[in-house]
Amino acid sequence: MAAESPLLLSLVEEFVSGLQDTKAKDTATGVKDGQFTVLQLVEALGQSLTSSQPHTRARGVQLLSEVLQDNYGALTEREVELLLAFYENRLKDHYVITPPVLRGLLALTKSRKLPPGSAVSMLRSVFQDVHVQSLMLAERACVYNMLINLMESREDELKGLGADFVFGFVQSMDGERDPRNLLLAFQIAGNIVLRGYSMGKFTEELFEVTSCYFPIDFSPPPNDPHGITKEELIQALRAVLTGTPKFAEFLLPLIIEKLDSDVQSAKLDSLQTLAASVGQYEHRDLAEFLEGLWSSLRREVFQTSSEKIEAAALTAVTALTSCLSRSVLNSDSEDSLSSFLVLVLRDCKHHLFEPDLKLVWPSAKLLQASCSASYRAAHSITSAVVPPLVEQYNSRTQCSDRRTLLEVAQRFIQSTASCQSVDHGEERVCLTADSLCSLVFSALSESNSSLQITAASVLTSLAQQPGLLLDSDIELAVDHLTRLLLTDEDERVSAAVVECAGALAEQHPAAFITKLIPTLKKEIESSALRSHHAVRQRCLSALAAVSIRASVVMESAPVLLDVLCSAHADPNCFSVDEVARTCLSLQRIAERVQDGEDTSRCFHDVVVPRLLSLALQAALQSDGSSDHRSPLVEEEVLSAMVPVISTACSRLKTFAEQTASRVVSLFLDGDVSFLPDNSFPLHVQLLQDSSWRQTQLVCLLMACVCSLPRSVALPQEERLLSELEELSCSCRHPLSYTSAAKCFAGLVNKKPQGASERQVFGVIKRVSSELDRPSSPLRTQAFTLLIWVAKALLLRYHPLFSALTDKLFSLLDDALLGPMAADSFSLLMSDSADVLNRGCHADLRIMYRQRFFSENSAKLVQGFNAAPQEKKANYLKALSNIVNKLPKQVQVSELPALLSLLLEALTCTDEGVQLSTLSCLQPVLINPPQVLIQQLEALVSRLLALIGSPAMKIRVASIRCVLALSCFPAHEVLPFRSRVLRALAPPLDDRKRLVRREAVQARAEWFLLGSPGGR
Repeated sequence: MAAESPLLLSLVEEFVSGLQDTKAKDTATGVKDGQFTVLQLVEALGQSLTSSQPHTRARGVQLLSEVLQDNYGALTEREVELLLAFYENRLKDHYVITPPVLRGLLALTKSRKLPPGSAVSMLRSVFQDVHVQSLMLAERACVYNMLINLMESREDELKGLGADFVFGFVQSMDGERDPRNLLLAFQIAGNIVLRGYSMGKFTEELFEVTSCYFPIDFSPPPNDPHGITKEELIQALRAVLTGTPKFAEFLLPLIIEKLDSDVQSAKLDSLQTLAASVGQYEHRDLAEFLEGLWSSLRREVFQTSSEKIEAAALTAVTALTSCLSRSVLNSDSEDSLSSFLVLVLRDCKHHLFEPDLKLVWPSAKLLQASCSASYRAAHSITSAVVPPLVEQYNSRTQCSDRRTLLEVAQRFIQSTASCQSVDHGEERVCLTADSLCSLVFSALSESNSSLQITAASVLTSLAQQPGLLLDSDIELAVDHLTRLLLTDEDERVSAAVVECAGALAEQHPAAFITKLIPTLKKEIESSALRSHHAVRQRCLSALAAVSIRASVVMESAPVLLDVLCSAHADPNCFSVDEVARTCLSLQRIAERVQDGEDTSRCFHDVVVPRLLSLALQAALQSDGSSDHRSPLVEEEVLSAMVPVISTACSRLKTFAEQTASRVVSLFLDGDVSFLPDNSFPLHVQLLQDSSWRQTQLVCLLMACVCSLPRSVALPQEERLLSELEELSCSCRHPLSYTSAAKCFAGLVNKKPQGASERQVFGVIKRVSSELDRPSSPLRTQAFTLLIWVAKALLLRYHPLFSALTDKLFSLLDDALLGPMAADSFSLLMSDSADVLNRGCHADLRIMYRQRFFSENSAKLVQGFNAAPQEKKANYLKALSNIVNKLPKQVQVSELPALLSLLLEALTCTDEGVQLSTLSCLQPVLINPPQVLIQQLEALVSRLLALIGSPAMKIRVASIRCVLALSCFPAHEVLPFRSRVLRALAPPLDDRKRLVRREAVQARAEWFLLGSPGGR
């Protein structure tokens, strides 16, 4: 048959005798295409395979093996059987034939037609006839991959070999050093351990052949093409060593030994391996080694020099305790957990009562690590530690000692949080609650602020564990917190008390509804008469903090609304700042509560209508005197109301659509029917350019309609947009026309694609008409609408955006609006707080800043080059505002092209331009491009000139840039050394400490430049 295939004979001859390796690929392709079969190939190789020359036989086997690598899937079971017999026989041949034989066997292990029993036969031949570690790297990898393939496809047959398979693998792996092959060998060992292979009497041998690599000490060469990391090897080996309890008697002594090492990485690996291994063990596996393990772990915490090692040791203590806690006690068995905890308490407990010594915290951490492992451990340790801890607290007189003891107690409370037991909950309460609560309440009654802060933190930890505090404890805690809120002037204490009150109210709202809120309400009302501003501020913060549950919100929100009513009724009761803080408290409540029906109804039916009603009442007041007018007409207060309504409409969505419909009717039709205290005139015209007090309420309309999800349809939207456009272009009150422009932009941004063109075209026409008339008194209003609509379109990549930006660029040359246009680029690139942000559900695409920069940077450069000298500053400011808002990675890649303009910007007299340009340059100077080095003279001159700037921030930023210059190639910057040192001398005596600190660091680096021991 072979004689009938001259092509095949030619390919064989050229490969075997002609040594043309590419012919193997051609032969494999021929087999795959059906030109000839594998058996025909074997016949054609007959003379080569029976040659008296080993190398000729090796070339023949190599050709066959390479063809099989591409065609093993097409083999029949009979062909596989014959080829296996051939290859197994060849393993007894000359050693030069072994590598291609192994590659052929590897190909056959991938075949699905592998005959039953062939896996055992193949491995017996490999284990008996091949000394694996004498082979080259690639051939050793062939053996490992054969084992992996057979373990996946013929696992039952391999398990039938019993311990002989393990022994063969141990012999094959023994002495392996290449990390690529070690990953394969660890995978095989892991399969043996985890899949239940019988190790028999070779258990220790398998452990020894793998554990000799522990701990892994491997540093990959630079530019390693294989990408093998130390962590990969560590994890693979750890899976083997920790995979079975049968290794416990060998692994634990090894870990104890390695923990004595001075190598930090070895200690860390050992501790992490211990924590992973004990999860597989039972208490009897550990019993013999407990004392040695504890001694090593205690030493690593007591004498640690690394936070990582300390954390790993504590994790190991927790894992060890958890393992011992799983033991089931029999009448004749030893309680290993108790034995271990006796060791822990013996070595750590007495240190807790020496709060002035350094071992108190290491001891506390060890005890807490054990405590967090299980309920049994927590019960044993807390019962032994907490009572004497309380006694120590009561016997100490130093506040610092008492604070330390309180902090230790808090750590125990936190460590037991993860091991709560429903069955034993009552027992734990009886054991610890009374003593700990007495400790906390005693500390809260002290006059020392640090002690009070710590006590509040401990009470917070207690509150976060359900069932630990009794109702009487909660009531007493509320009394203490209320007293501190009303009497303590320390801001740190107030902050801690407010945080604690919030944690307690989340778990126990009833006590706060009945005790705290009425007390705070009474205090707010009475303090208004006594002008206790600080007390009122603390009360407002506390009301926001405790309002997490719906039941609390229903009580606290009316109190805050009453404050606003009182401020409106009597402007002398509360300052504008306090009214704004009240709105901030309402905002915080809206941010924290869940979107349930009760909370949503409270805000949409009570809070929002009440705010609108009060704002409208204030706007309609006839008295225009600034001394007696309601604070609710002040811009600061209205700006504080905006996020309350915005947050309610964006987060509490259940009734948001209803609120939006009402608000739109109010502003378009003057419908006041839903407002409380309805004594308003009919058909109020809020969007007409009449009184500024009324038109400025459009900011509240913006807060509502611009915060809704895009799926919500607004009634009369077209009419609303028309009214907003008119107001923004004709009103002369800044807050009114700015809010109208924002509202218009927010609505346009959310309109579906293709539905907003008419409004945008109308805006472009109207704005252009106003801006093109230098004498128009409404140019500022038109410009404000232009910039906000431009931002709305930029965020969503709207095609009409370019028309607005072209207009914006043209305004940089305008005599009056040029500086405003330059500043507006910062608005375009920044996140807006009250509209056009993700929280308001705006249509905001990713990387819009980068897109804007890439499309418009060239226009800025061209405009700068063409602009007259007096207008160039506007272009520099615009460029600086754009670049400063780009991500740092984009700045580094794009700034070299704009370097000449940035250097020019450093000479601009505008301090804002100078500062933003310096902040842009600093990251680029760390890895300077060649173009920057070529401009070094100009850069150094401009930076040294800015060191003497009157603005501190500019002095600091310029000195930091000068410091970065010292890292440039030494031969490039050495010529500037003396000049820089002279310039850095005056800042050493600067009146600002931050400037002096930067100058010292920069001057030191430049002194070392070119000096012995320096660069």
